[in-house]
Amino acid sequence: MNDRLERYAELAVRIGANVAPGQILAVTALVEHAPFVRAVARAGYAAGARCVDVNYVDSHVRKAFIEGAPEELLEWSPPWKVTRQQYLGDERGAEVSISGDPEPNLLADVDGDRVGRAMPRELMELSGRMMLDEQLINWTSVSFPNAGWAETIFGEPDVERLWELLAFTVRLDEPDPVAAWREHLDRLTSRAAALNERRFDALHFHGGGTDLTIGLLSDASFEAARFHTSWDREHVPNMPTEEVYVAPDFRRTEGVVRSTRPLALLGQLVEGLELRFQGGKIVDVKADAGEEVVRAQTQRDEGASYLGEVALVDGTSRVGQTGVVFYNTLFDENASCHIAFGKAITRTVEGAGTQSTEEHRARGVNHSSVHTDFMIGNPEVAVDGVTRDGEAVPILRDDRWVL
Repeated sequence: MNDRLERYAELAVRIGANVAPGQILAVTALVEHAPFVRAVARAGYAAGARCVDVNYVDSHVRKAFIEGAPEELLEWSPPWKVTRQQYLGDERGAEVSISGDPEPNLLADVDGDRVGRAMPRELMELSGRMMLDEQLINWTSVSFPNAGWAETIFGEPDVERLWELLAFTVRLDEPDPVAAWREHLDRLTSRAAALNERRFDALHFHGGGTDLTIGLLSDASFEAARFHTSWDREHVPNMPTEEVYVAPDFRRTEGVVRSTRPLALLGQLVEGLELRFQGGKIVDVKADAGEEVVRAQTQRDEGASYLGEVALVDGTSRVGQTGVVFYNTLFDENASCHIAFGKAITRTVEGAGTQSTEEHRARGVNHSSVHTDFMIGNPEVAVDGVTRDGEAVPILRDDRWVL
């Protein structure tokens, strides 16, 4: 167990965040993740970090805040946290975020509207700008197996079984995980290049109750999760990752889409989610559970009800091969095609990273303090690329890549 923990931490630090000697390494985690945080700290110092600074979060404290805080403070950003994040960017620091919620439905009995609005707007906008636009931080997101998360998935706290699945999905089971990751990223980069050669005008998702057309930008390119900072430090922001993704034209989404997996969102489980788009905007939200938290998120700001990402994943992904619903977006979005309402991944659009919000919107690049992914792919949902002449070219059929 200790050896596995240390190897996983090293993978997160050296391939995920790719921490450089002399960098500050910021770590964000739940209190339940402490054993892994300690391993990440050891790996960080071994990689040459000059300081490993940990921000622990307690979901029960957050619940108390949402239930008891004054209305006007729900979106407040503590100034010291804003200063910490800004300093990390100024110093060209690194960051590791750890997920794996032991109680993903903890806030099921809390007003969904308050849950959806209780997010530190200024801090989230700053973090999004630094990571995705200005590319000032090399960062990664990973997950830590724990009894509560395992029980959510399997109905029993079988942590060892969860560890085995995680090791498979992040390639920790390979004799040389580093080499396996480099080969995997090369493969995803080639898949993105194949899409870019076609220069599709739109993507059409259809089947299983979904009929959704997403317009694409002529100057945007599909990418894989091989990020580079502004000073060319490579890092992998999601581990696992199986997607190729792009920022769409937020003005050109039309139709209806149904989620194909539950979404663990801000302490509530959203199930049976259905969104209807008109003129690019979400005009109707329905869900069997968690409807209010989604509705509140889509109303947070002007861009929250428009799309900022569309990503293609097929069922041959390592996460997909497990056949497991993880109740963790980091994993579930890598088993299925997904879209995100809210902030665009500007790095996929030529020159957008240094432009203003007004310039983004004029180009069709969305801006928001929100970025919420949810899964829309399964064997019933076919995906076509639509050419500028209106021809439909098959990309995914029966959850398999056919392009």
